[in-house]
Amino acid sequence: MASAGLLVAPASAQTPPDIKDLLGARAAGGETQMQARGYTNVGGQTGDDRVWTYWWNPSTRTCVTVATVQGRYDSITVSPAPDCQRQGAATPPPSAPTQTAQSGDHWFDLGLICFGEGKKPVAATQYGYSWDYDKGRYVYGNHTELTTQDFDASVTIQIWDGGGRIRLPNKLIPPIHSRGDQGWWELDDVVAGRDTITAGYRLNGLNKPKIVIDRRSGRISIRGTSDYAFSGSCDTVDNPQRRF
Repeated sequence: MASAGLLVAPASAQTPPDIKDLLGARAAGGETQMQARGYTNVGGQTGDDRVWTYWWNPSTRTCVTVATVQGRYDSITVSPAPDCQRQGAATPPPSAPTQTAQSGDHWFDLGLICFGEGKKPVAATQYGYSWDYDKGRYVYGNHTELTTQDFDASVTIQIWDGGGRIRLPNKLIPPIHSRGDQGWWELDDVVAGRDTITAGYRLNGLNKPKIVIDRRSGRISIRGTSDYAFSGSCDTVDNPQRRF
């Protein structure tokens, strides 16, 4: 695999104890507290529904990613040192499990951010005339139809030996879905070959999208039932200048 870093689930287990109390804080106050506790803002990026900022603590050599949603700190997670423009693996907090920990906690081997275009089925309310068989005439009213919505979005994928997970933007989550873990869905049937990575995830009982990633071109394709789909191009989180 191309890169290594520490990331565990759920998100609360990833948060260093010295800043765990900042979860839910307003961004302005959170930034002040992060600086007061020895962290330096080293950059960030904007997603479709959240803003990610990267913070580096030189004394503990810990890199964390803060996700801000609607002006508040939604999650604070330990991230690979390259996210903070530093070399070497980030030092895990005392509460973080080791590589051999159970309960689904993992070191991930490959982290990807994939940008592209997608579509999903949505329920839309239409207004107009329709034939009423009981009344024997046309009546004006509304009815619900299933249509397709196109959008631009990004997904985040983490792969480790024998498993992985995918973070979906709100635009790729249909109204009826299984509950993810803070936006993350577990990947099933992960096969990381030399040239291709394949996997799947379960949105609901009927929709189980399949993922195909070409490791040579960086292209990703996600296909589910009906019109649910996403396609785009992926970069590694540690070095966006190269493929993986």
